[in-house]
Amino acid sequence: MVLKLENKKEIVSEVAGVAANATSAAVSYYRGLTVGEMTELRAKARASDVYLRVVRNTLARLAVKNTAFECLTESLTGPVVLAFSRKEPNAAARLLRDFSKAHEKLEVKFLALDGTLYGSEKLEFIAKLPTKEEAISQFMSVLLAPMS
Repeated sequence: MVLKLENKKEIVSEVAGVAANATSAAVSYYRGLTVGEMTELRAKARASDVYLRVVRNTLARLAVKNTAFECLTESLTGPVVLAFSRKEPNAAARLLRDFSKAHEKLEVKFLALDGTLYGSEKLEFIAKLPTKEEAISQFMSVLLAPMS
């Protein structure tokens, strides 16, 4: 599909806006997934407040430039889907981990958190990070433990 320059600029600005406000990102290979499986992944991403987008690599490189996810630039090769966590740092990792368990064709390659690039070996660790509410409740239980 041929994109006009205006459409390319819109895509870059949209992804750059999401990347500027995101807490973490993930890059996955999706080759072999059916349309129905991708639709299911997109629906789960919307429910988890994860921005999911298939973008041309050159446009994605422009979009993440000058953001905390600039470290992803070198990893954008081949057919990739970008997932940005909007609120919780582990939302994208958790979504892709859970979805890849049921669909082996989805292969998580890289994760970015606070400007640091991680390989797929850190997927489980990042996905298990507590959410904000869980971290607060754990902290409060530690504070209340000596009193009780």
